[in-house]
Amino acid sequence: MLRDAIIRLPNVTKAERMDQKRTRHPACRIMATLACASIVSASVPILGCAAPGVAEGTTAGPAYTEPSTIATDAFNEDAAVHFADCAIDASTVQEGYIGARGSAASRLKLQVTCGQMSYNYDLPADNTPIYAPLNMGDGSYTFRIMQNTDGSNYVEVGSTSAAVQLADPFAPFLHPNVFCDYTPQSACVAKARELAAGAQNQGDVVRNVYDWMVEAIAYDSEKASQLADVTGYVPDPDETLSTGKGICFDYASLAAAMFRSLGLPCKVITGYVSPGDLYHAWNMIYIDGEWMSAEITVEADTWCRIDLTFAAAQQGTETVGDGETYTDRFVY
Repeated sequence: MLRDAIIRLPNVTKAERMDQKRTRHPACRIMATLACASIVSASVPILGCAAPGVAEGTTAGPAYTEPSTIATDAFNEDAAVHFADCAIDASTVQEGYIGARGSAASRLKLQVTCGQMSYNYDLPADNTPIYAPLNMGDGSYTFRIMQNTDGSNYVEVGSTSAAVQLADPFAPFLHPNVFCDYTPQSACVAKARELAAGAQNQGDVVRNVYDWMVEAIAYDSEKASQLADVTGYVPDPDETLSTGKGICFDYASLAAAMFRSLGLPCKVITGYVSPGDLYHAWNMIYIDGEWMSAEITVEADTWCRIDLTFAAAQQGTETVGDGETYTDRFVY
């Protein structure tokens, strides 16, 4: 049965996607600005990020070895908490994600809360499971399935909680999830392994994926216009690979699928970019080493921003922005 409490969830629009606060990253966490396999200036100050002794145009970092297995997600019915026609599987919290499924005549949402932070995900009403990252780190989490009653009003169908202690702090960003969906059999995974073949170090892997994506995936301005005021869009990495075009969310999703399947932690971030706080999506990648080329430096042991849409669109457009100031909103 539906519980009595009525909760109003925002219908998140382009102008309303919000987090608890905006975080502006230091200049060292810069974006990649590769365009058509060449380096272009993005007017981003590089404040001491360059790695001493690394020549321009070279790559660096630990030797790269292709992972023997690819992290996956799965829904365990036996371990799931069931209520009404819905279920939440929190048996995988140490691995950095949870699963949820539901069946209903009206819209469903999965809500993931930790402390003062909360993420809402559209949940298919046909029992298809989705997987949400535990992107808020260790802590006490609550997972709720909510059902729409009218307008933006939702009631709780059921909930469960878990004390999360990740086995690996990078685990949420090494598994597939609802916004970065792939399997070991996905075409994007095969392409990633093809691109990484022969890589001598992690920098080689990053460069190879950058170069290929900038040349192979075209920015889809028509799709961007069509989806400008649409909520609930979910990218499909294999579809982006197949069509050879996409919007910023598609670029970020495909890049994350490739890097994660290759064993490199990668975040999908949505937020705002200057000028005018355009809503946008990009990646943050973590590699243990340095990579430097004419205008790009990936700093050791930190998250570094990469904006493949900006690169592929050959810098500023009315939907991509000028690549200078980024404001994170959501991390997946």
